[in-house]
Amino acid sequence: MKEKRPIIALDFPDKAAVFNFLGQFPADEKLFVKVGMELFFKEGPQMVTELKKKNYDIFLDLKAHDIPNTVYKAMKSLAQLEINLTNVHAAGGEEMMKAALLGLSEGVKTPAKLLAVTQLTSTSEEKMQQEQLIKTSLENSVLNYAKLAQNAGLYGVVCSALEAKKIHEHTSFAFKCLTPGIRLEKNDLGDQKRVVTPRKAHELTSDFIVCGRPITQSPTPFASYLEIKNEWSALI
Repeated sequence: MKEKRPIIALDFPDKAAVFNFLGQFPADEKLFVKVGMELFFKEGPQMVTELKKKNYDIFLDLKAHDIPNTVYKAMKSLAQLEINLTNVHAAGGEEMMKAALLGLSEGVKTPAKLLAVTQLTSTSEEKMQQEQLIKTSLENSVLNYAKLAQNAGLYGVVCSALEAKKIHEHTSFAFKCLTPGIRLEKNDLGDQKRVVTPRKAHELTSDFIVCGRPITQSPTPFASYLEIKNEWSALI
């Protein structure tokens, strides 16, 4: 089933900025938020603990990519934070992804769901071919990573909404696609390349969407959040 709330990317430099931003939302609005590297490396696991106390659902976006044993141990530690979603890079390979799953499952009743990053939404096909030396199409690279993640037993992938439908067709509609790079038509693209509107993401069968700057840099964050949420849910 599709997650009807957009996940808000808390791309802020510190805890004070985060809670200043979240203070602009009604206390009874149960948010789904993303904690990325900038915030986690600054504030540490305590940041996640404090957000959990506020009853928020959490996507911990650290994109682990290392040898299997290291990723296993890292995920075993992160599992104690009782997050909802986290991720690894599919480029780490099937063995690494299986090790990450094992780490998340140890010592907790409800393990976090694990996603694999395919190609970042800031990556174009030209950059992929020139810088990663992957001599195929961007679509084929993404589909290969998605099938690898499915074979490893993961919950789904992080991808562009432009690729979600093809991924579902090549895996299954139970295999989830979380799609960042979401912008309203009036928003600037920033450093993203493969972006879509919330309505288009809905049409392209995304299961989760992540939205940052259109909400976090808005003068009226809650109103912008509701606009994106309603468009994502196809309510307008």
